[in-house]
Amino acid sequence: MVEIKTDMSVDAMREAGRVVARALTAVREAAGVGVSLRELDEAARAVLREAGASSPFLDYHPYWAPVPFPAVICASVNDAIVHGIPDGYRLRDGDLVSIDCGATLDGWCGDSAVTFSVGTARPDDVRLADTARAALDAGIAAAVPGNRIGDIAHAVGRVCRSAGYGIPEGFGGHGVGRTMHEGPEVPNEGRAGRGLVLRHGMVLAIEPMLIAGGQDAYYAAPDGWTLRTSDGSRAAHAEHTVAITDAGPRVLTRL
Repeated sequence: MVEIKTDMSVDAMREAGRVVARALTAVREAAGVGVSLRELDEAARAVLREAGASSPFLDYHPYWAPVPFPAVICASVNDAIVHGIPDGYRLRDGDLVSIDCGATLDGWCGDSAVTFSVGTARPDDVRLADTARAALDAGIAAAVPGNRIGDIAHAVGRVCRSAGYGIPEGFGGHGVGRTMHEGPEVPNEGRAGRGLVLRHGMVLAIEPMLIAGGQDAYYAAPDGWTLRTSDGSRAAHAEHTVAITDAGPRVLTRL
């Protein structure tokens, strides 16, 4: 089921999105060589507490996961694509870090992700993260009334494939609203002109995931949550929650 939001609901979702944006900013500012992933999670928790928001990630337990998710951020380092559990790992110079974060405020959710380097960035990592953001921007630009889900998927996939990167099969964006994951699914690759027609009031999380080695294969780590690239190459993840409006795409998870 795809829920069409009222303009007032979208405004409320914007407030949840601002909390997510502040949390990601706090995490990025806290990240540095020697800082643990748990400390990054605590930085995000502090922002949620201050805003009076809760986390849709914390204790989330989909059918395929062995245990509920234990944190408010996903912290995925280097060859981890998504769903990394924050633990005692301390960041090293040159690490590539993807942080995914959500917030629930007054019953509405926001969801966003960013990838960045710690310390001295590798040129290949800069290109990878920049391409993830470019793919996200392309997907957002296609998120207009009258277009279809396939137009977003095609825009995202074209940027990723043109740069020579892999796209993990079966993972992509989704609807957002009262819960973090709603219909419809938003693939990161597809045919233009296919799929559900976009309408004013739909809210989507668009989230490209890229694999540097060019392959699409991945595997689940022993924790049952973290997905890692099969070839050991690095990965990047970019995401925003976007409202479809007659005036154009409205990004809800920017400051």
